[in-house]
Amino acid sequence: MSDETMLARKEGRAGRLTFNRPKALNALDHDMAMVIEAALDQWRDDAEVDLVVIDAIGDRAFCAGGDIAAVYRAGIAGDSRPGQDFWRDEYRMNAKIAEYPKPIVAFMQGFVMGGGVGVGGHASHRIVGESTQVSMPESGIGLIPDVGGTLLLARAPGHVGEYLGVTGARMNASDALYTGFADSFLPEADWEAAKATLVETGDITSLPASQTPPEPGSLAPQRAEIDAAFAAPDIHAIVEALEVAGGTFSEKTLKTIRRNSPLSMEATIRLVRMTRAANTIRAALEHEFRFTWRAAELGDFLEGVRAQIIDKDRNPQWKHALDSLPEEDVARMLEPLGPDWAIWEESK
Repeated sequence: MSDETMLARKEGRAGRLTFNRPKALNALDHDMAMVIEAALDQWRDDAEVDLVVIDAIGDRAFCAGGDIAAVYRAGIAGDSRPGQDFWRDEYRMNAKIAEYPKPIVAFMQGFVMGGGVGVGGHASHRIVGESTQVSMPESGIGLIPDVGGTLLLARAPGHVGEYLGVTGARMNASDALYTGFADSFLPEADWEAAKATLVETGDITSLPASQTPPEPGSLAPQRAEIDAAFAAPDIHAIVEALEVAGGTFSEKTLKTIRRNSPLSMEATIRLVRMTRAANTIRAALEHEFRFTWRAAELGDFLEGVRAQIIDKDRNPQWKHALDSLPEEDVARMLEPLGPDWAIWEESK
């Protein structure tokens, strides 16, 4: 096996991109994002490449999120630049996947979280299997659903997107299809044959038809309860609606909300709704970058990573309590960036 963490090569009529960090659950770092972007740029006008296949080595994860260790270390040292550069370059890569002129097929097994959604979730053909678990859990580490995730959340039925963004709830294959995070279910035992045909023929129509996942989803049955609470105007009103409604769903959801960053949750709700109005990948990424640009300096990100990933004490001390979240602090995280916007130009 190659030591490269992101394998990029041409095979047959396909460009192939393969996550190759199985021991790290294929976490996406800055260098890997740049490899993906460079390959897409190279293959865009290559007549030998008819389509792109993205997959991953290992059974546990397609990609369990962004590798933010370096971002955390720099942020603790008072340097926000590494994080800002990583997110800018990653977002530009996300947009290229979403806007790519050739078919991109993503085979997403196991954990598909955060940065993994940013790679697979914007492909033109998104395949899930029995083991797939999709989520955007960033509110739990003081961030927001980014990598264009707010666009996928905004397009989910009703207010399911707000629910998923605030809680980070996991979706199985049925849920991913229901919400529009995936296009088709194919048993994982059939994936290698499907890839081989794509590589040999370069014919996107060779993909097998979607099948019915063996496990039902939970989101469609909960849709009425989700919409009743998450149509509310802000996180405070959502909490109030859940408290009034009562029941198992409300109790479980409230437990999660009381654990996550209040600043991140409120910003997430606003970002999903801003993106729902704009409905483009670039608008989503530009909106998200407002928050992530400021995340280390002004947000709960460093404390969230410390509590959940570094020290693992699961006891983050957020900047604000849920019942005393200042409006001005939320607004500050979402103010336009002006000349610092430059997502569409490479970091120097």
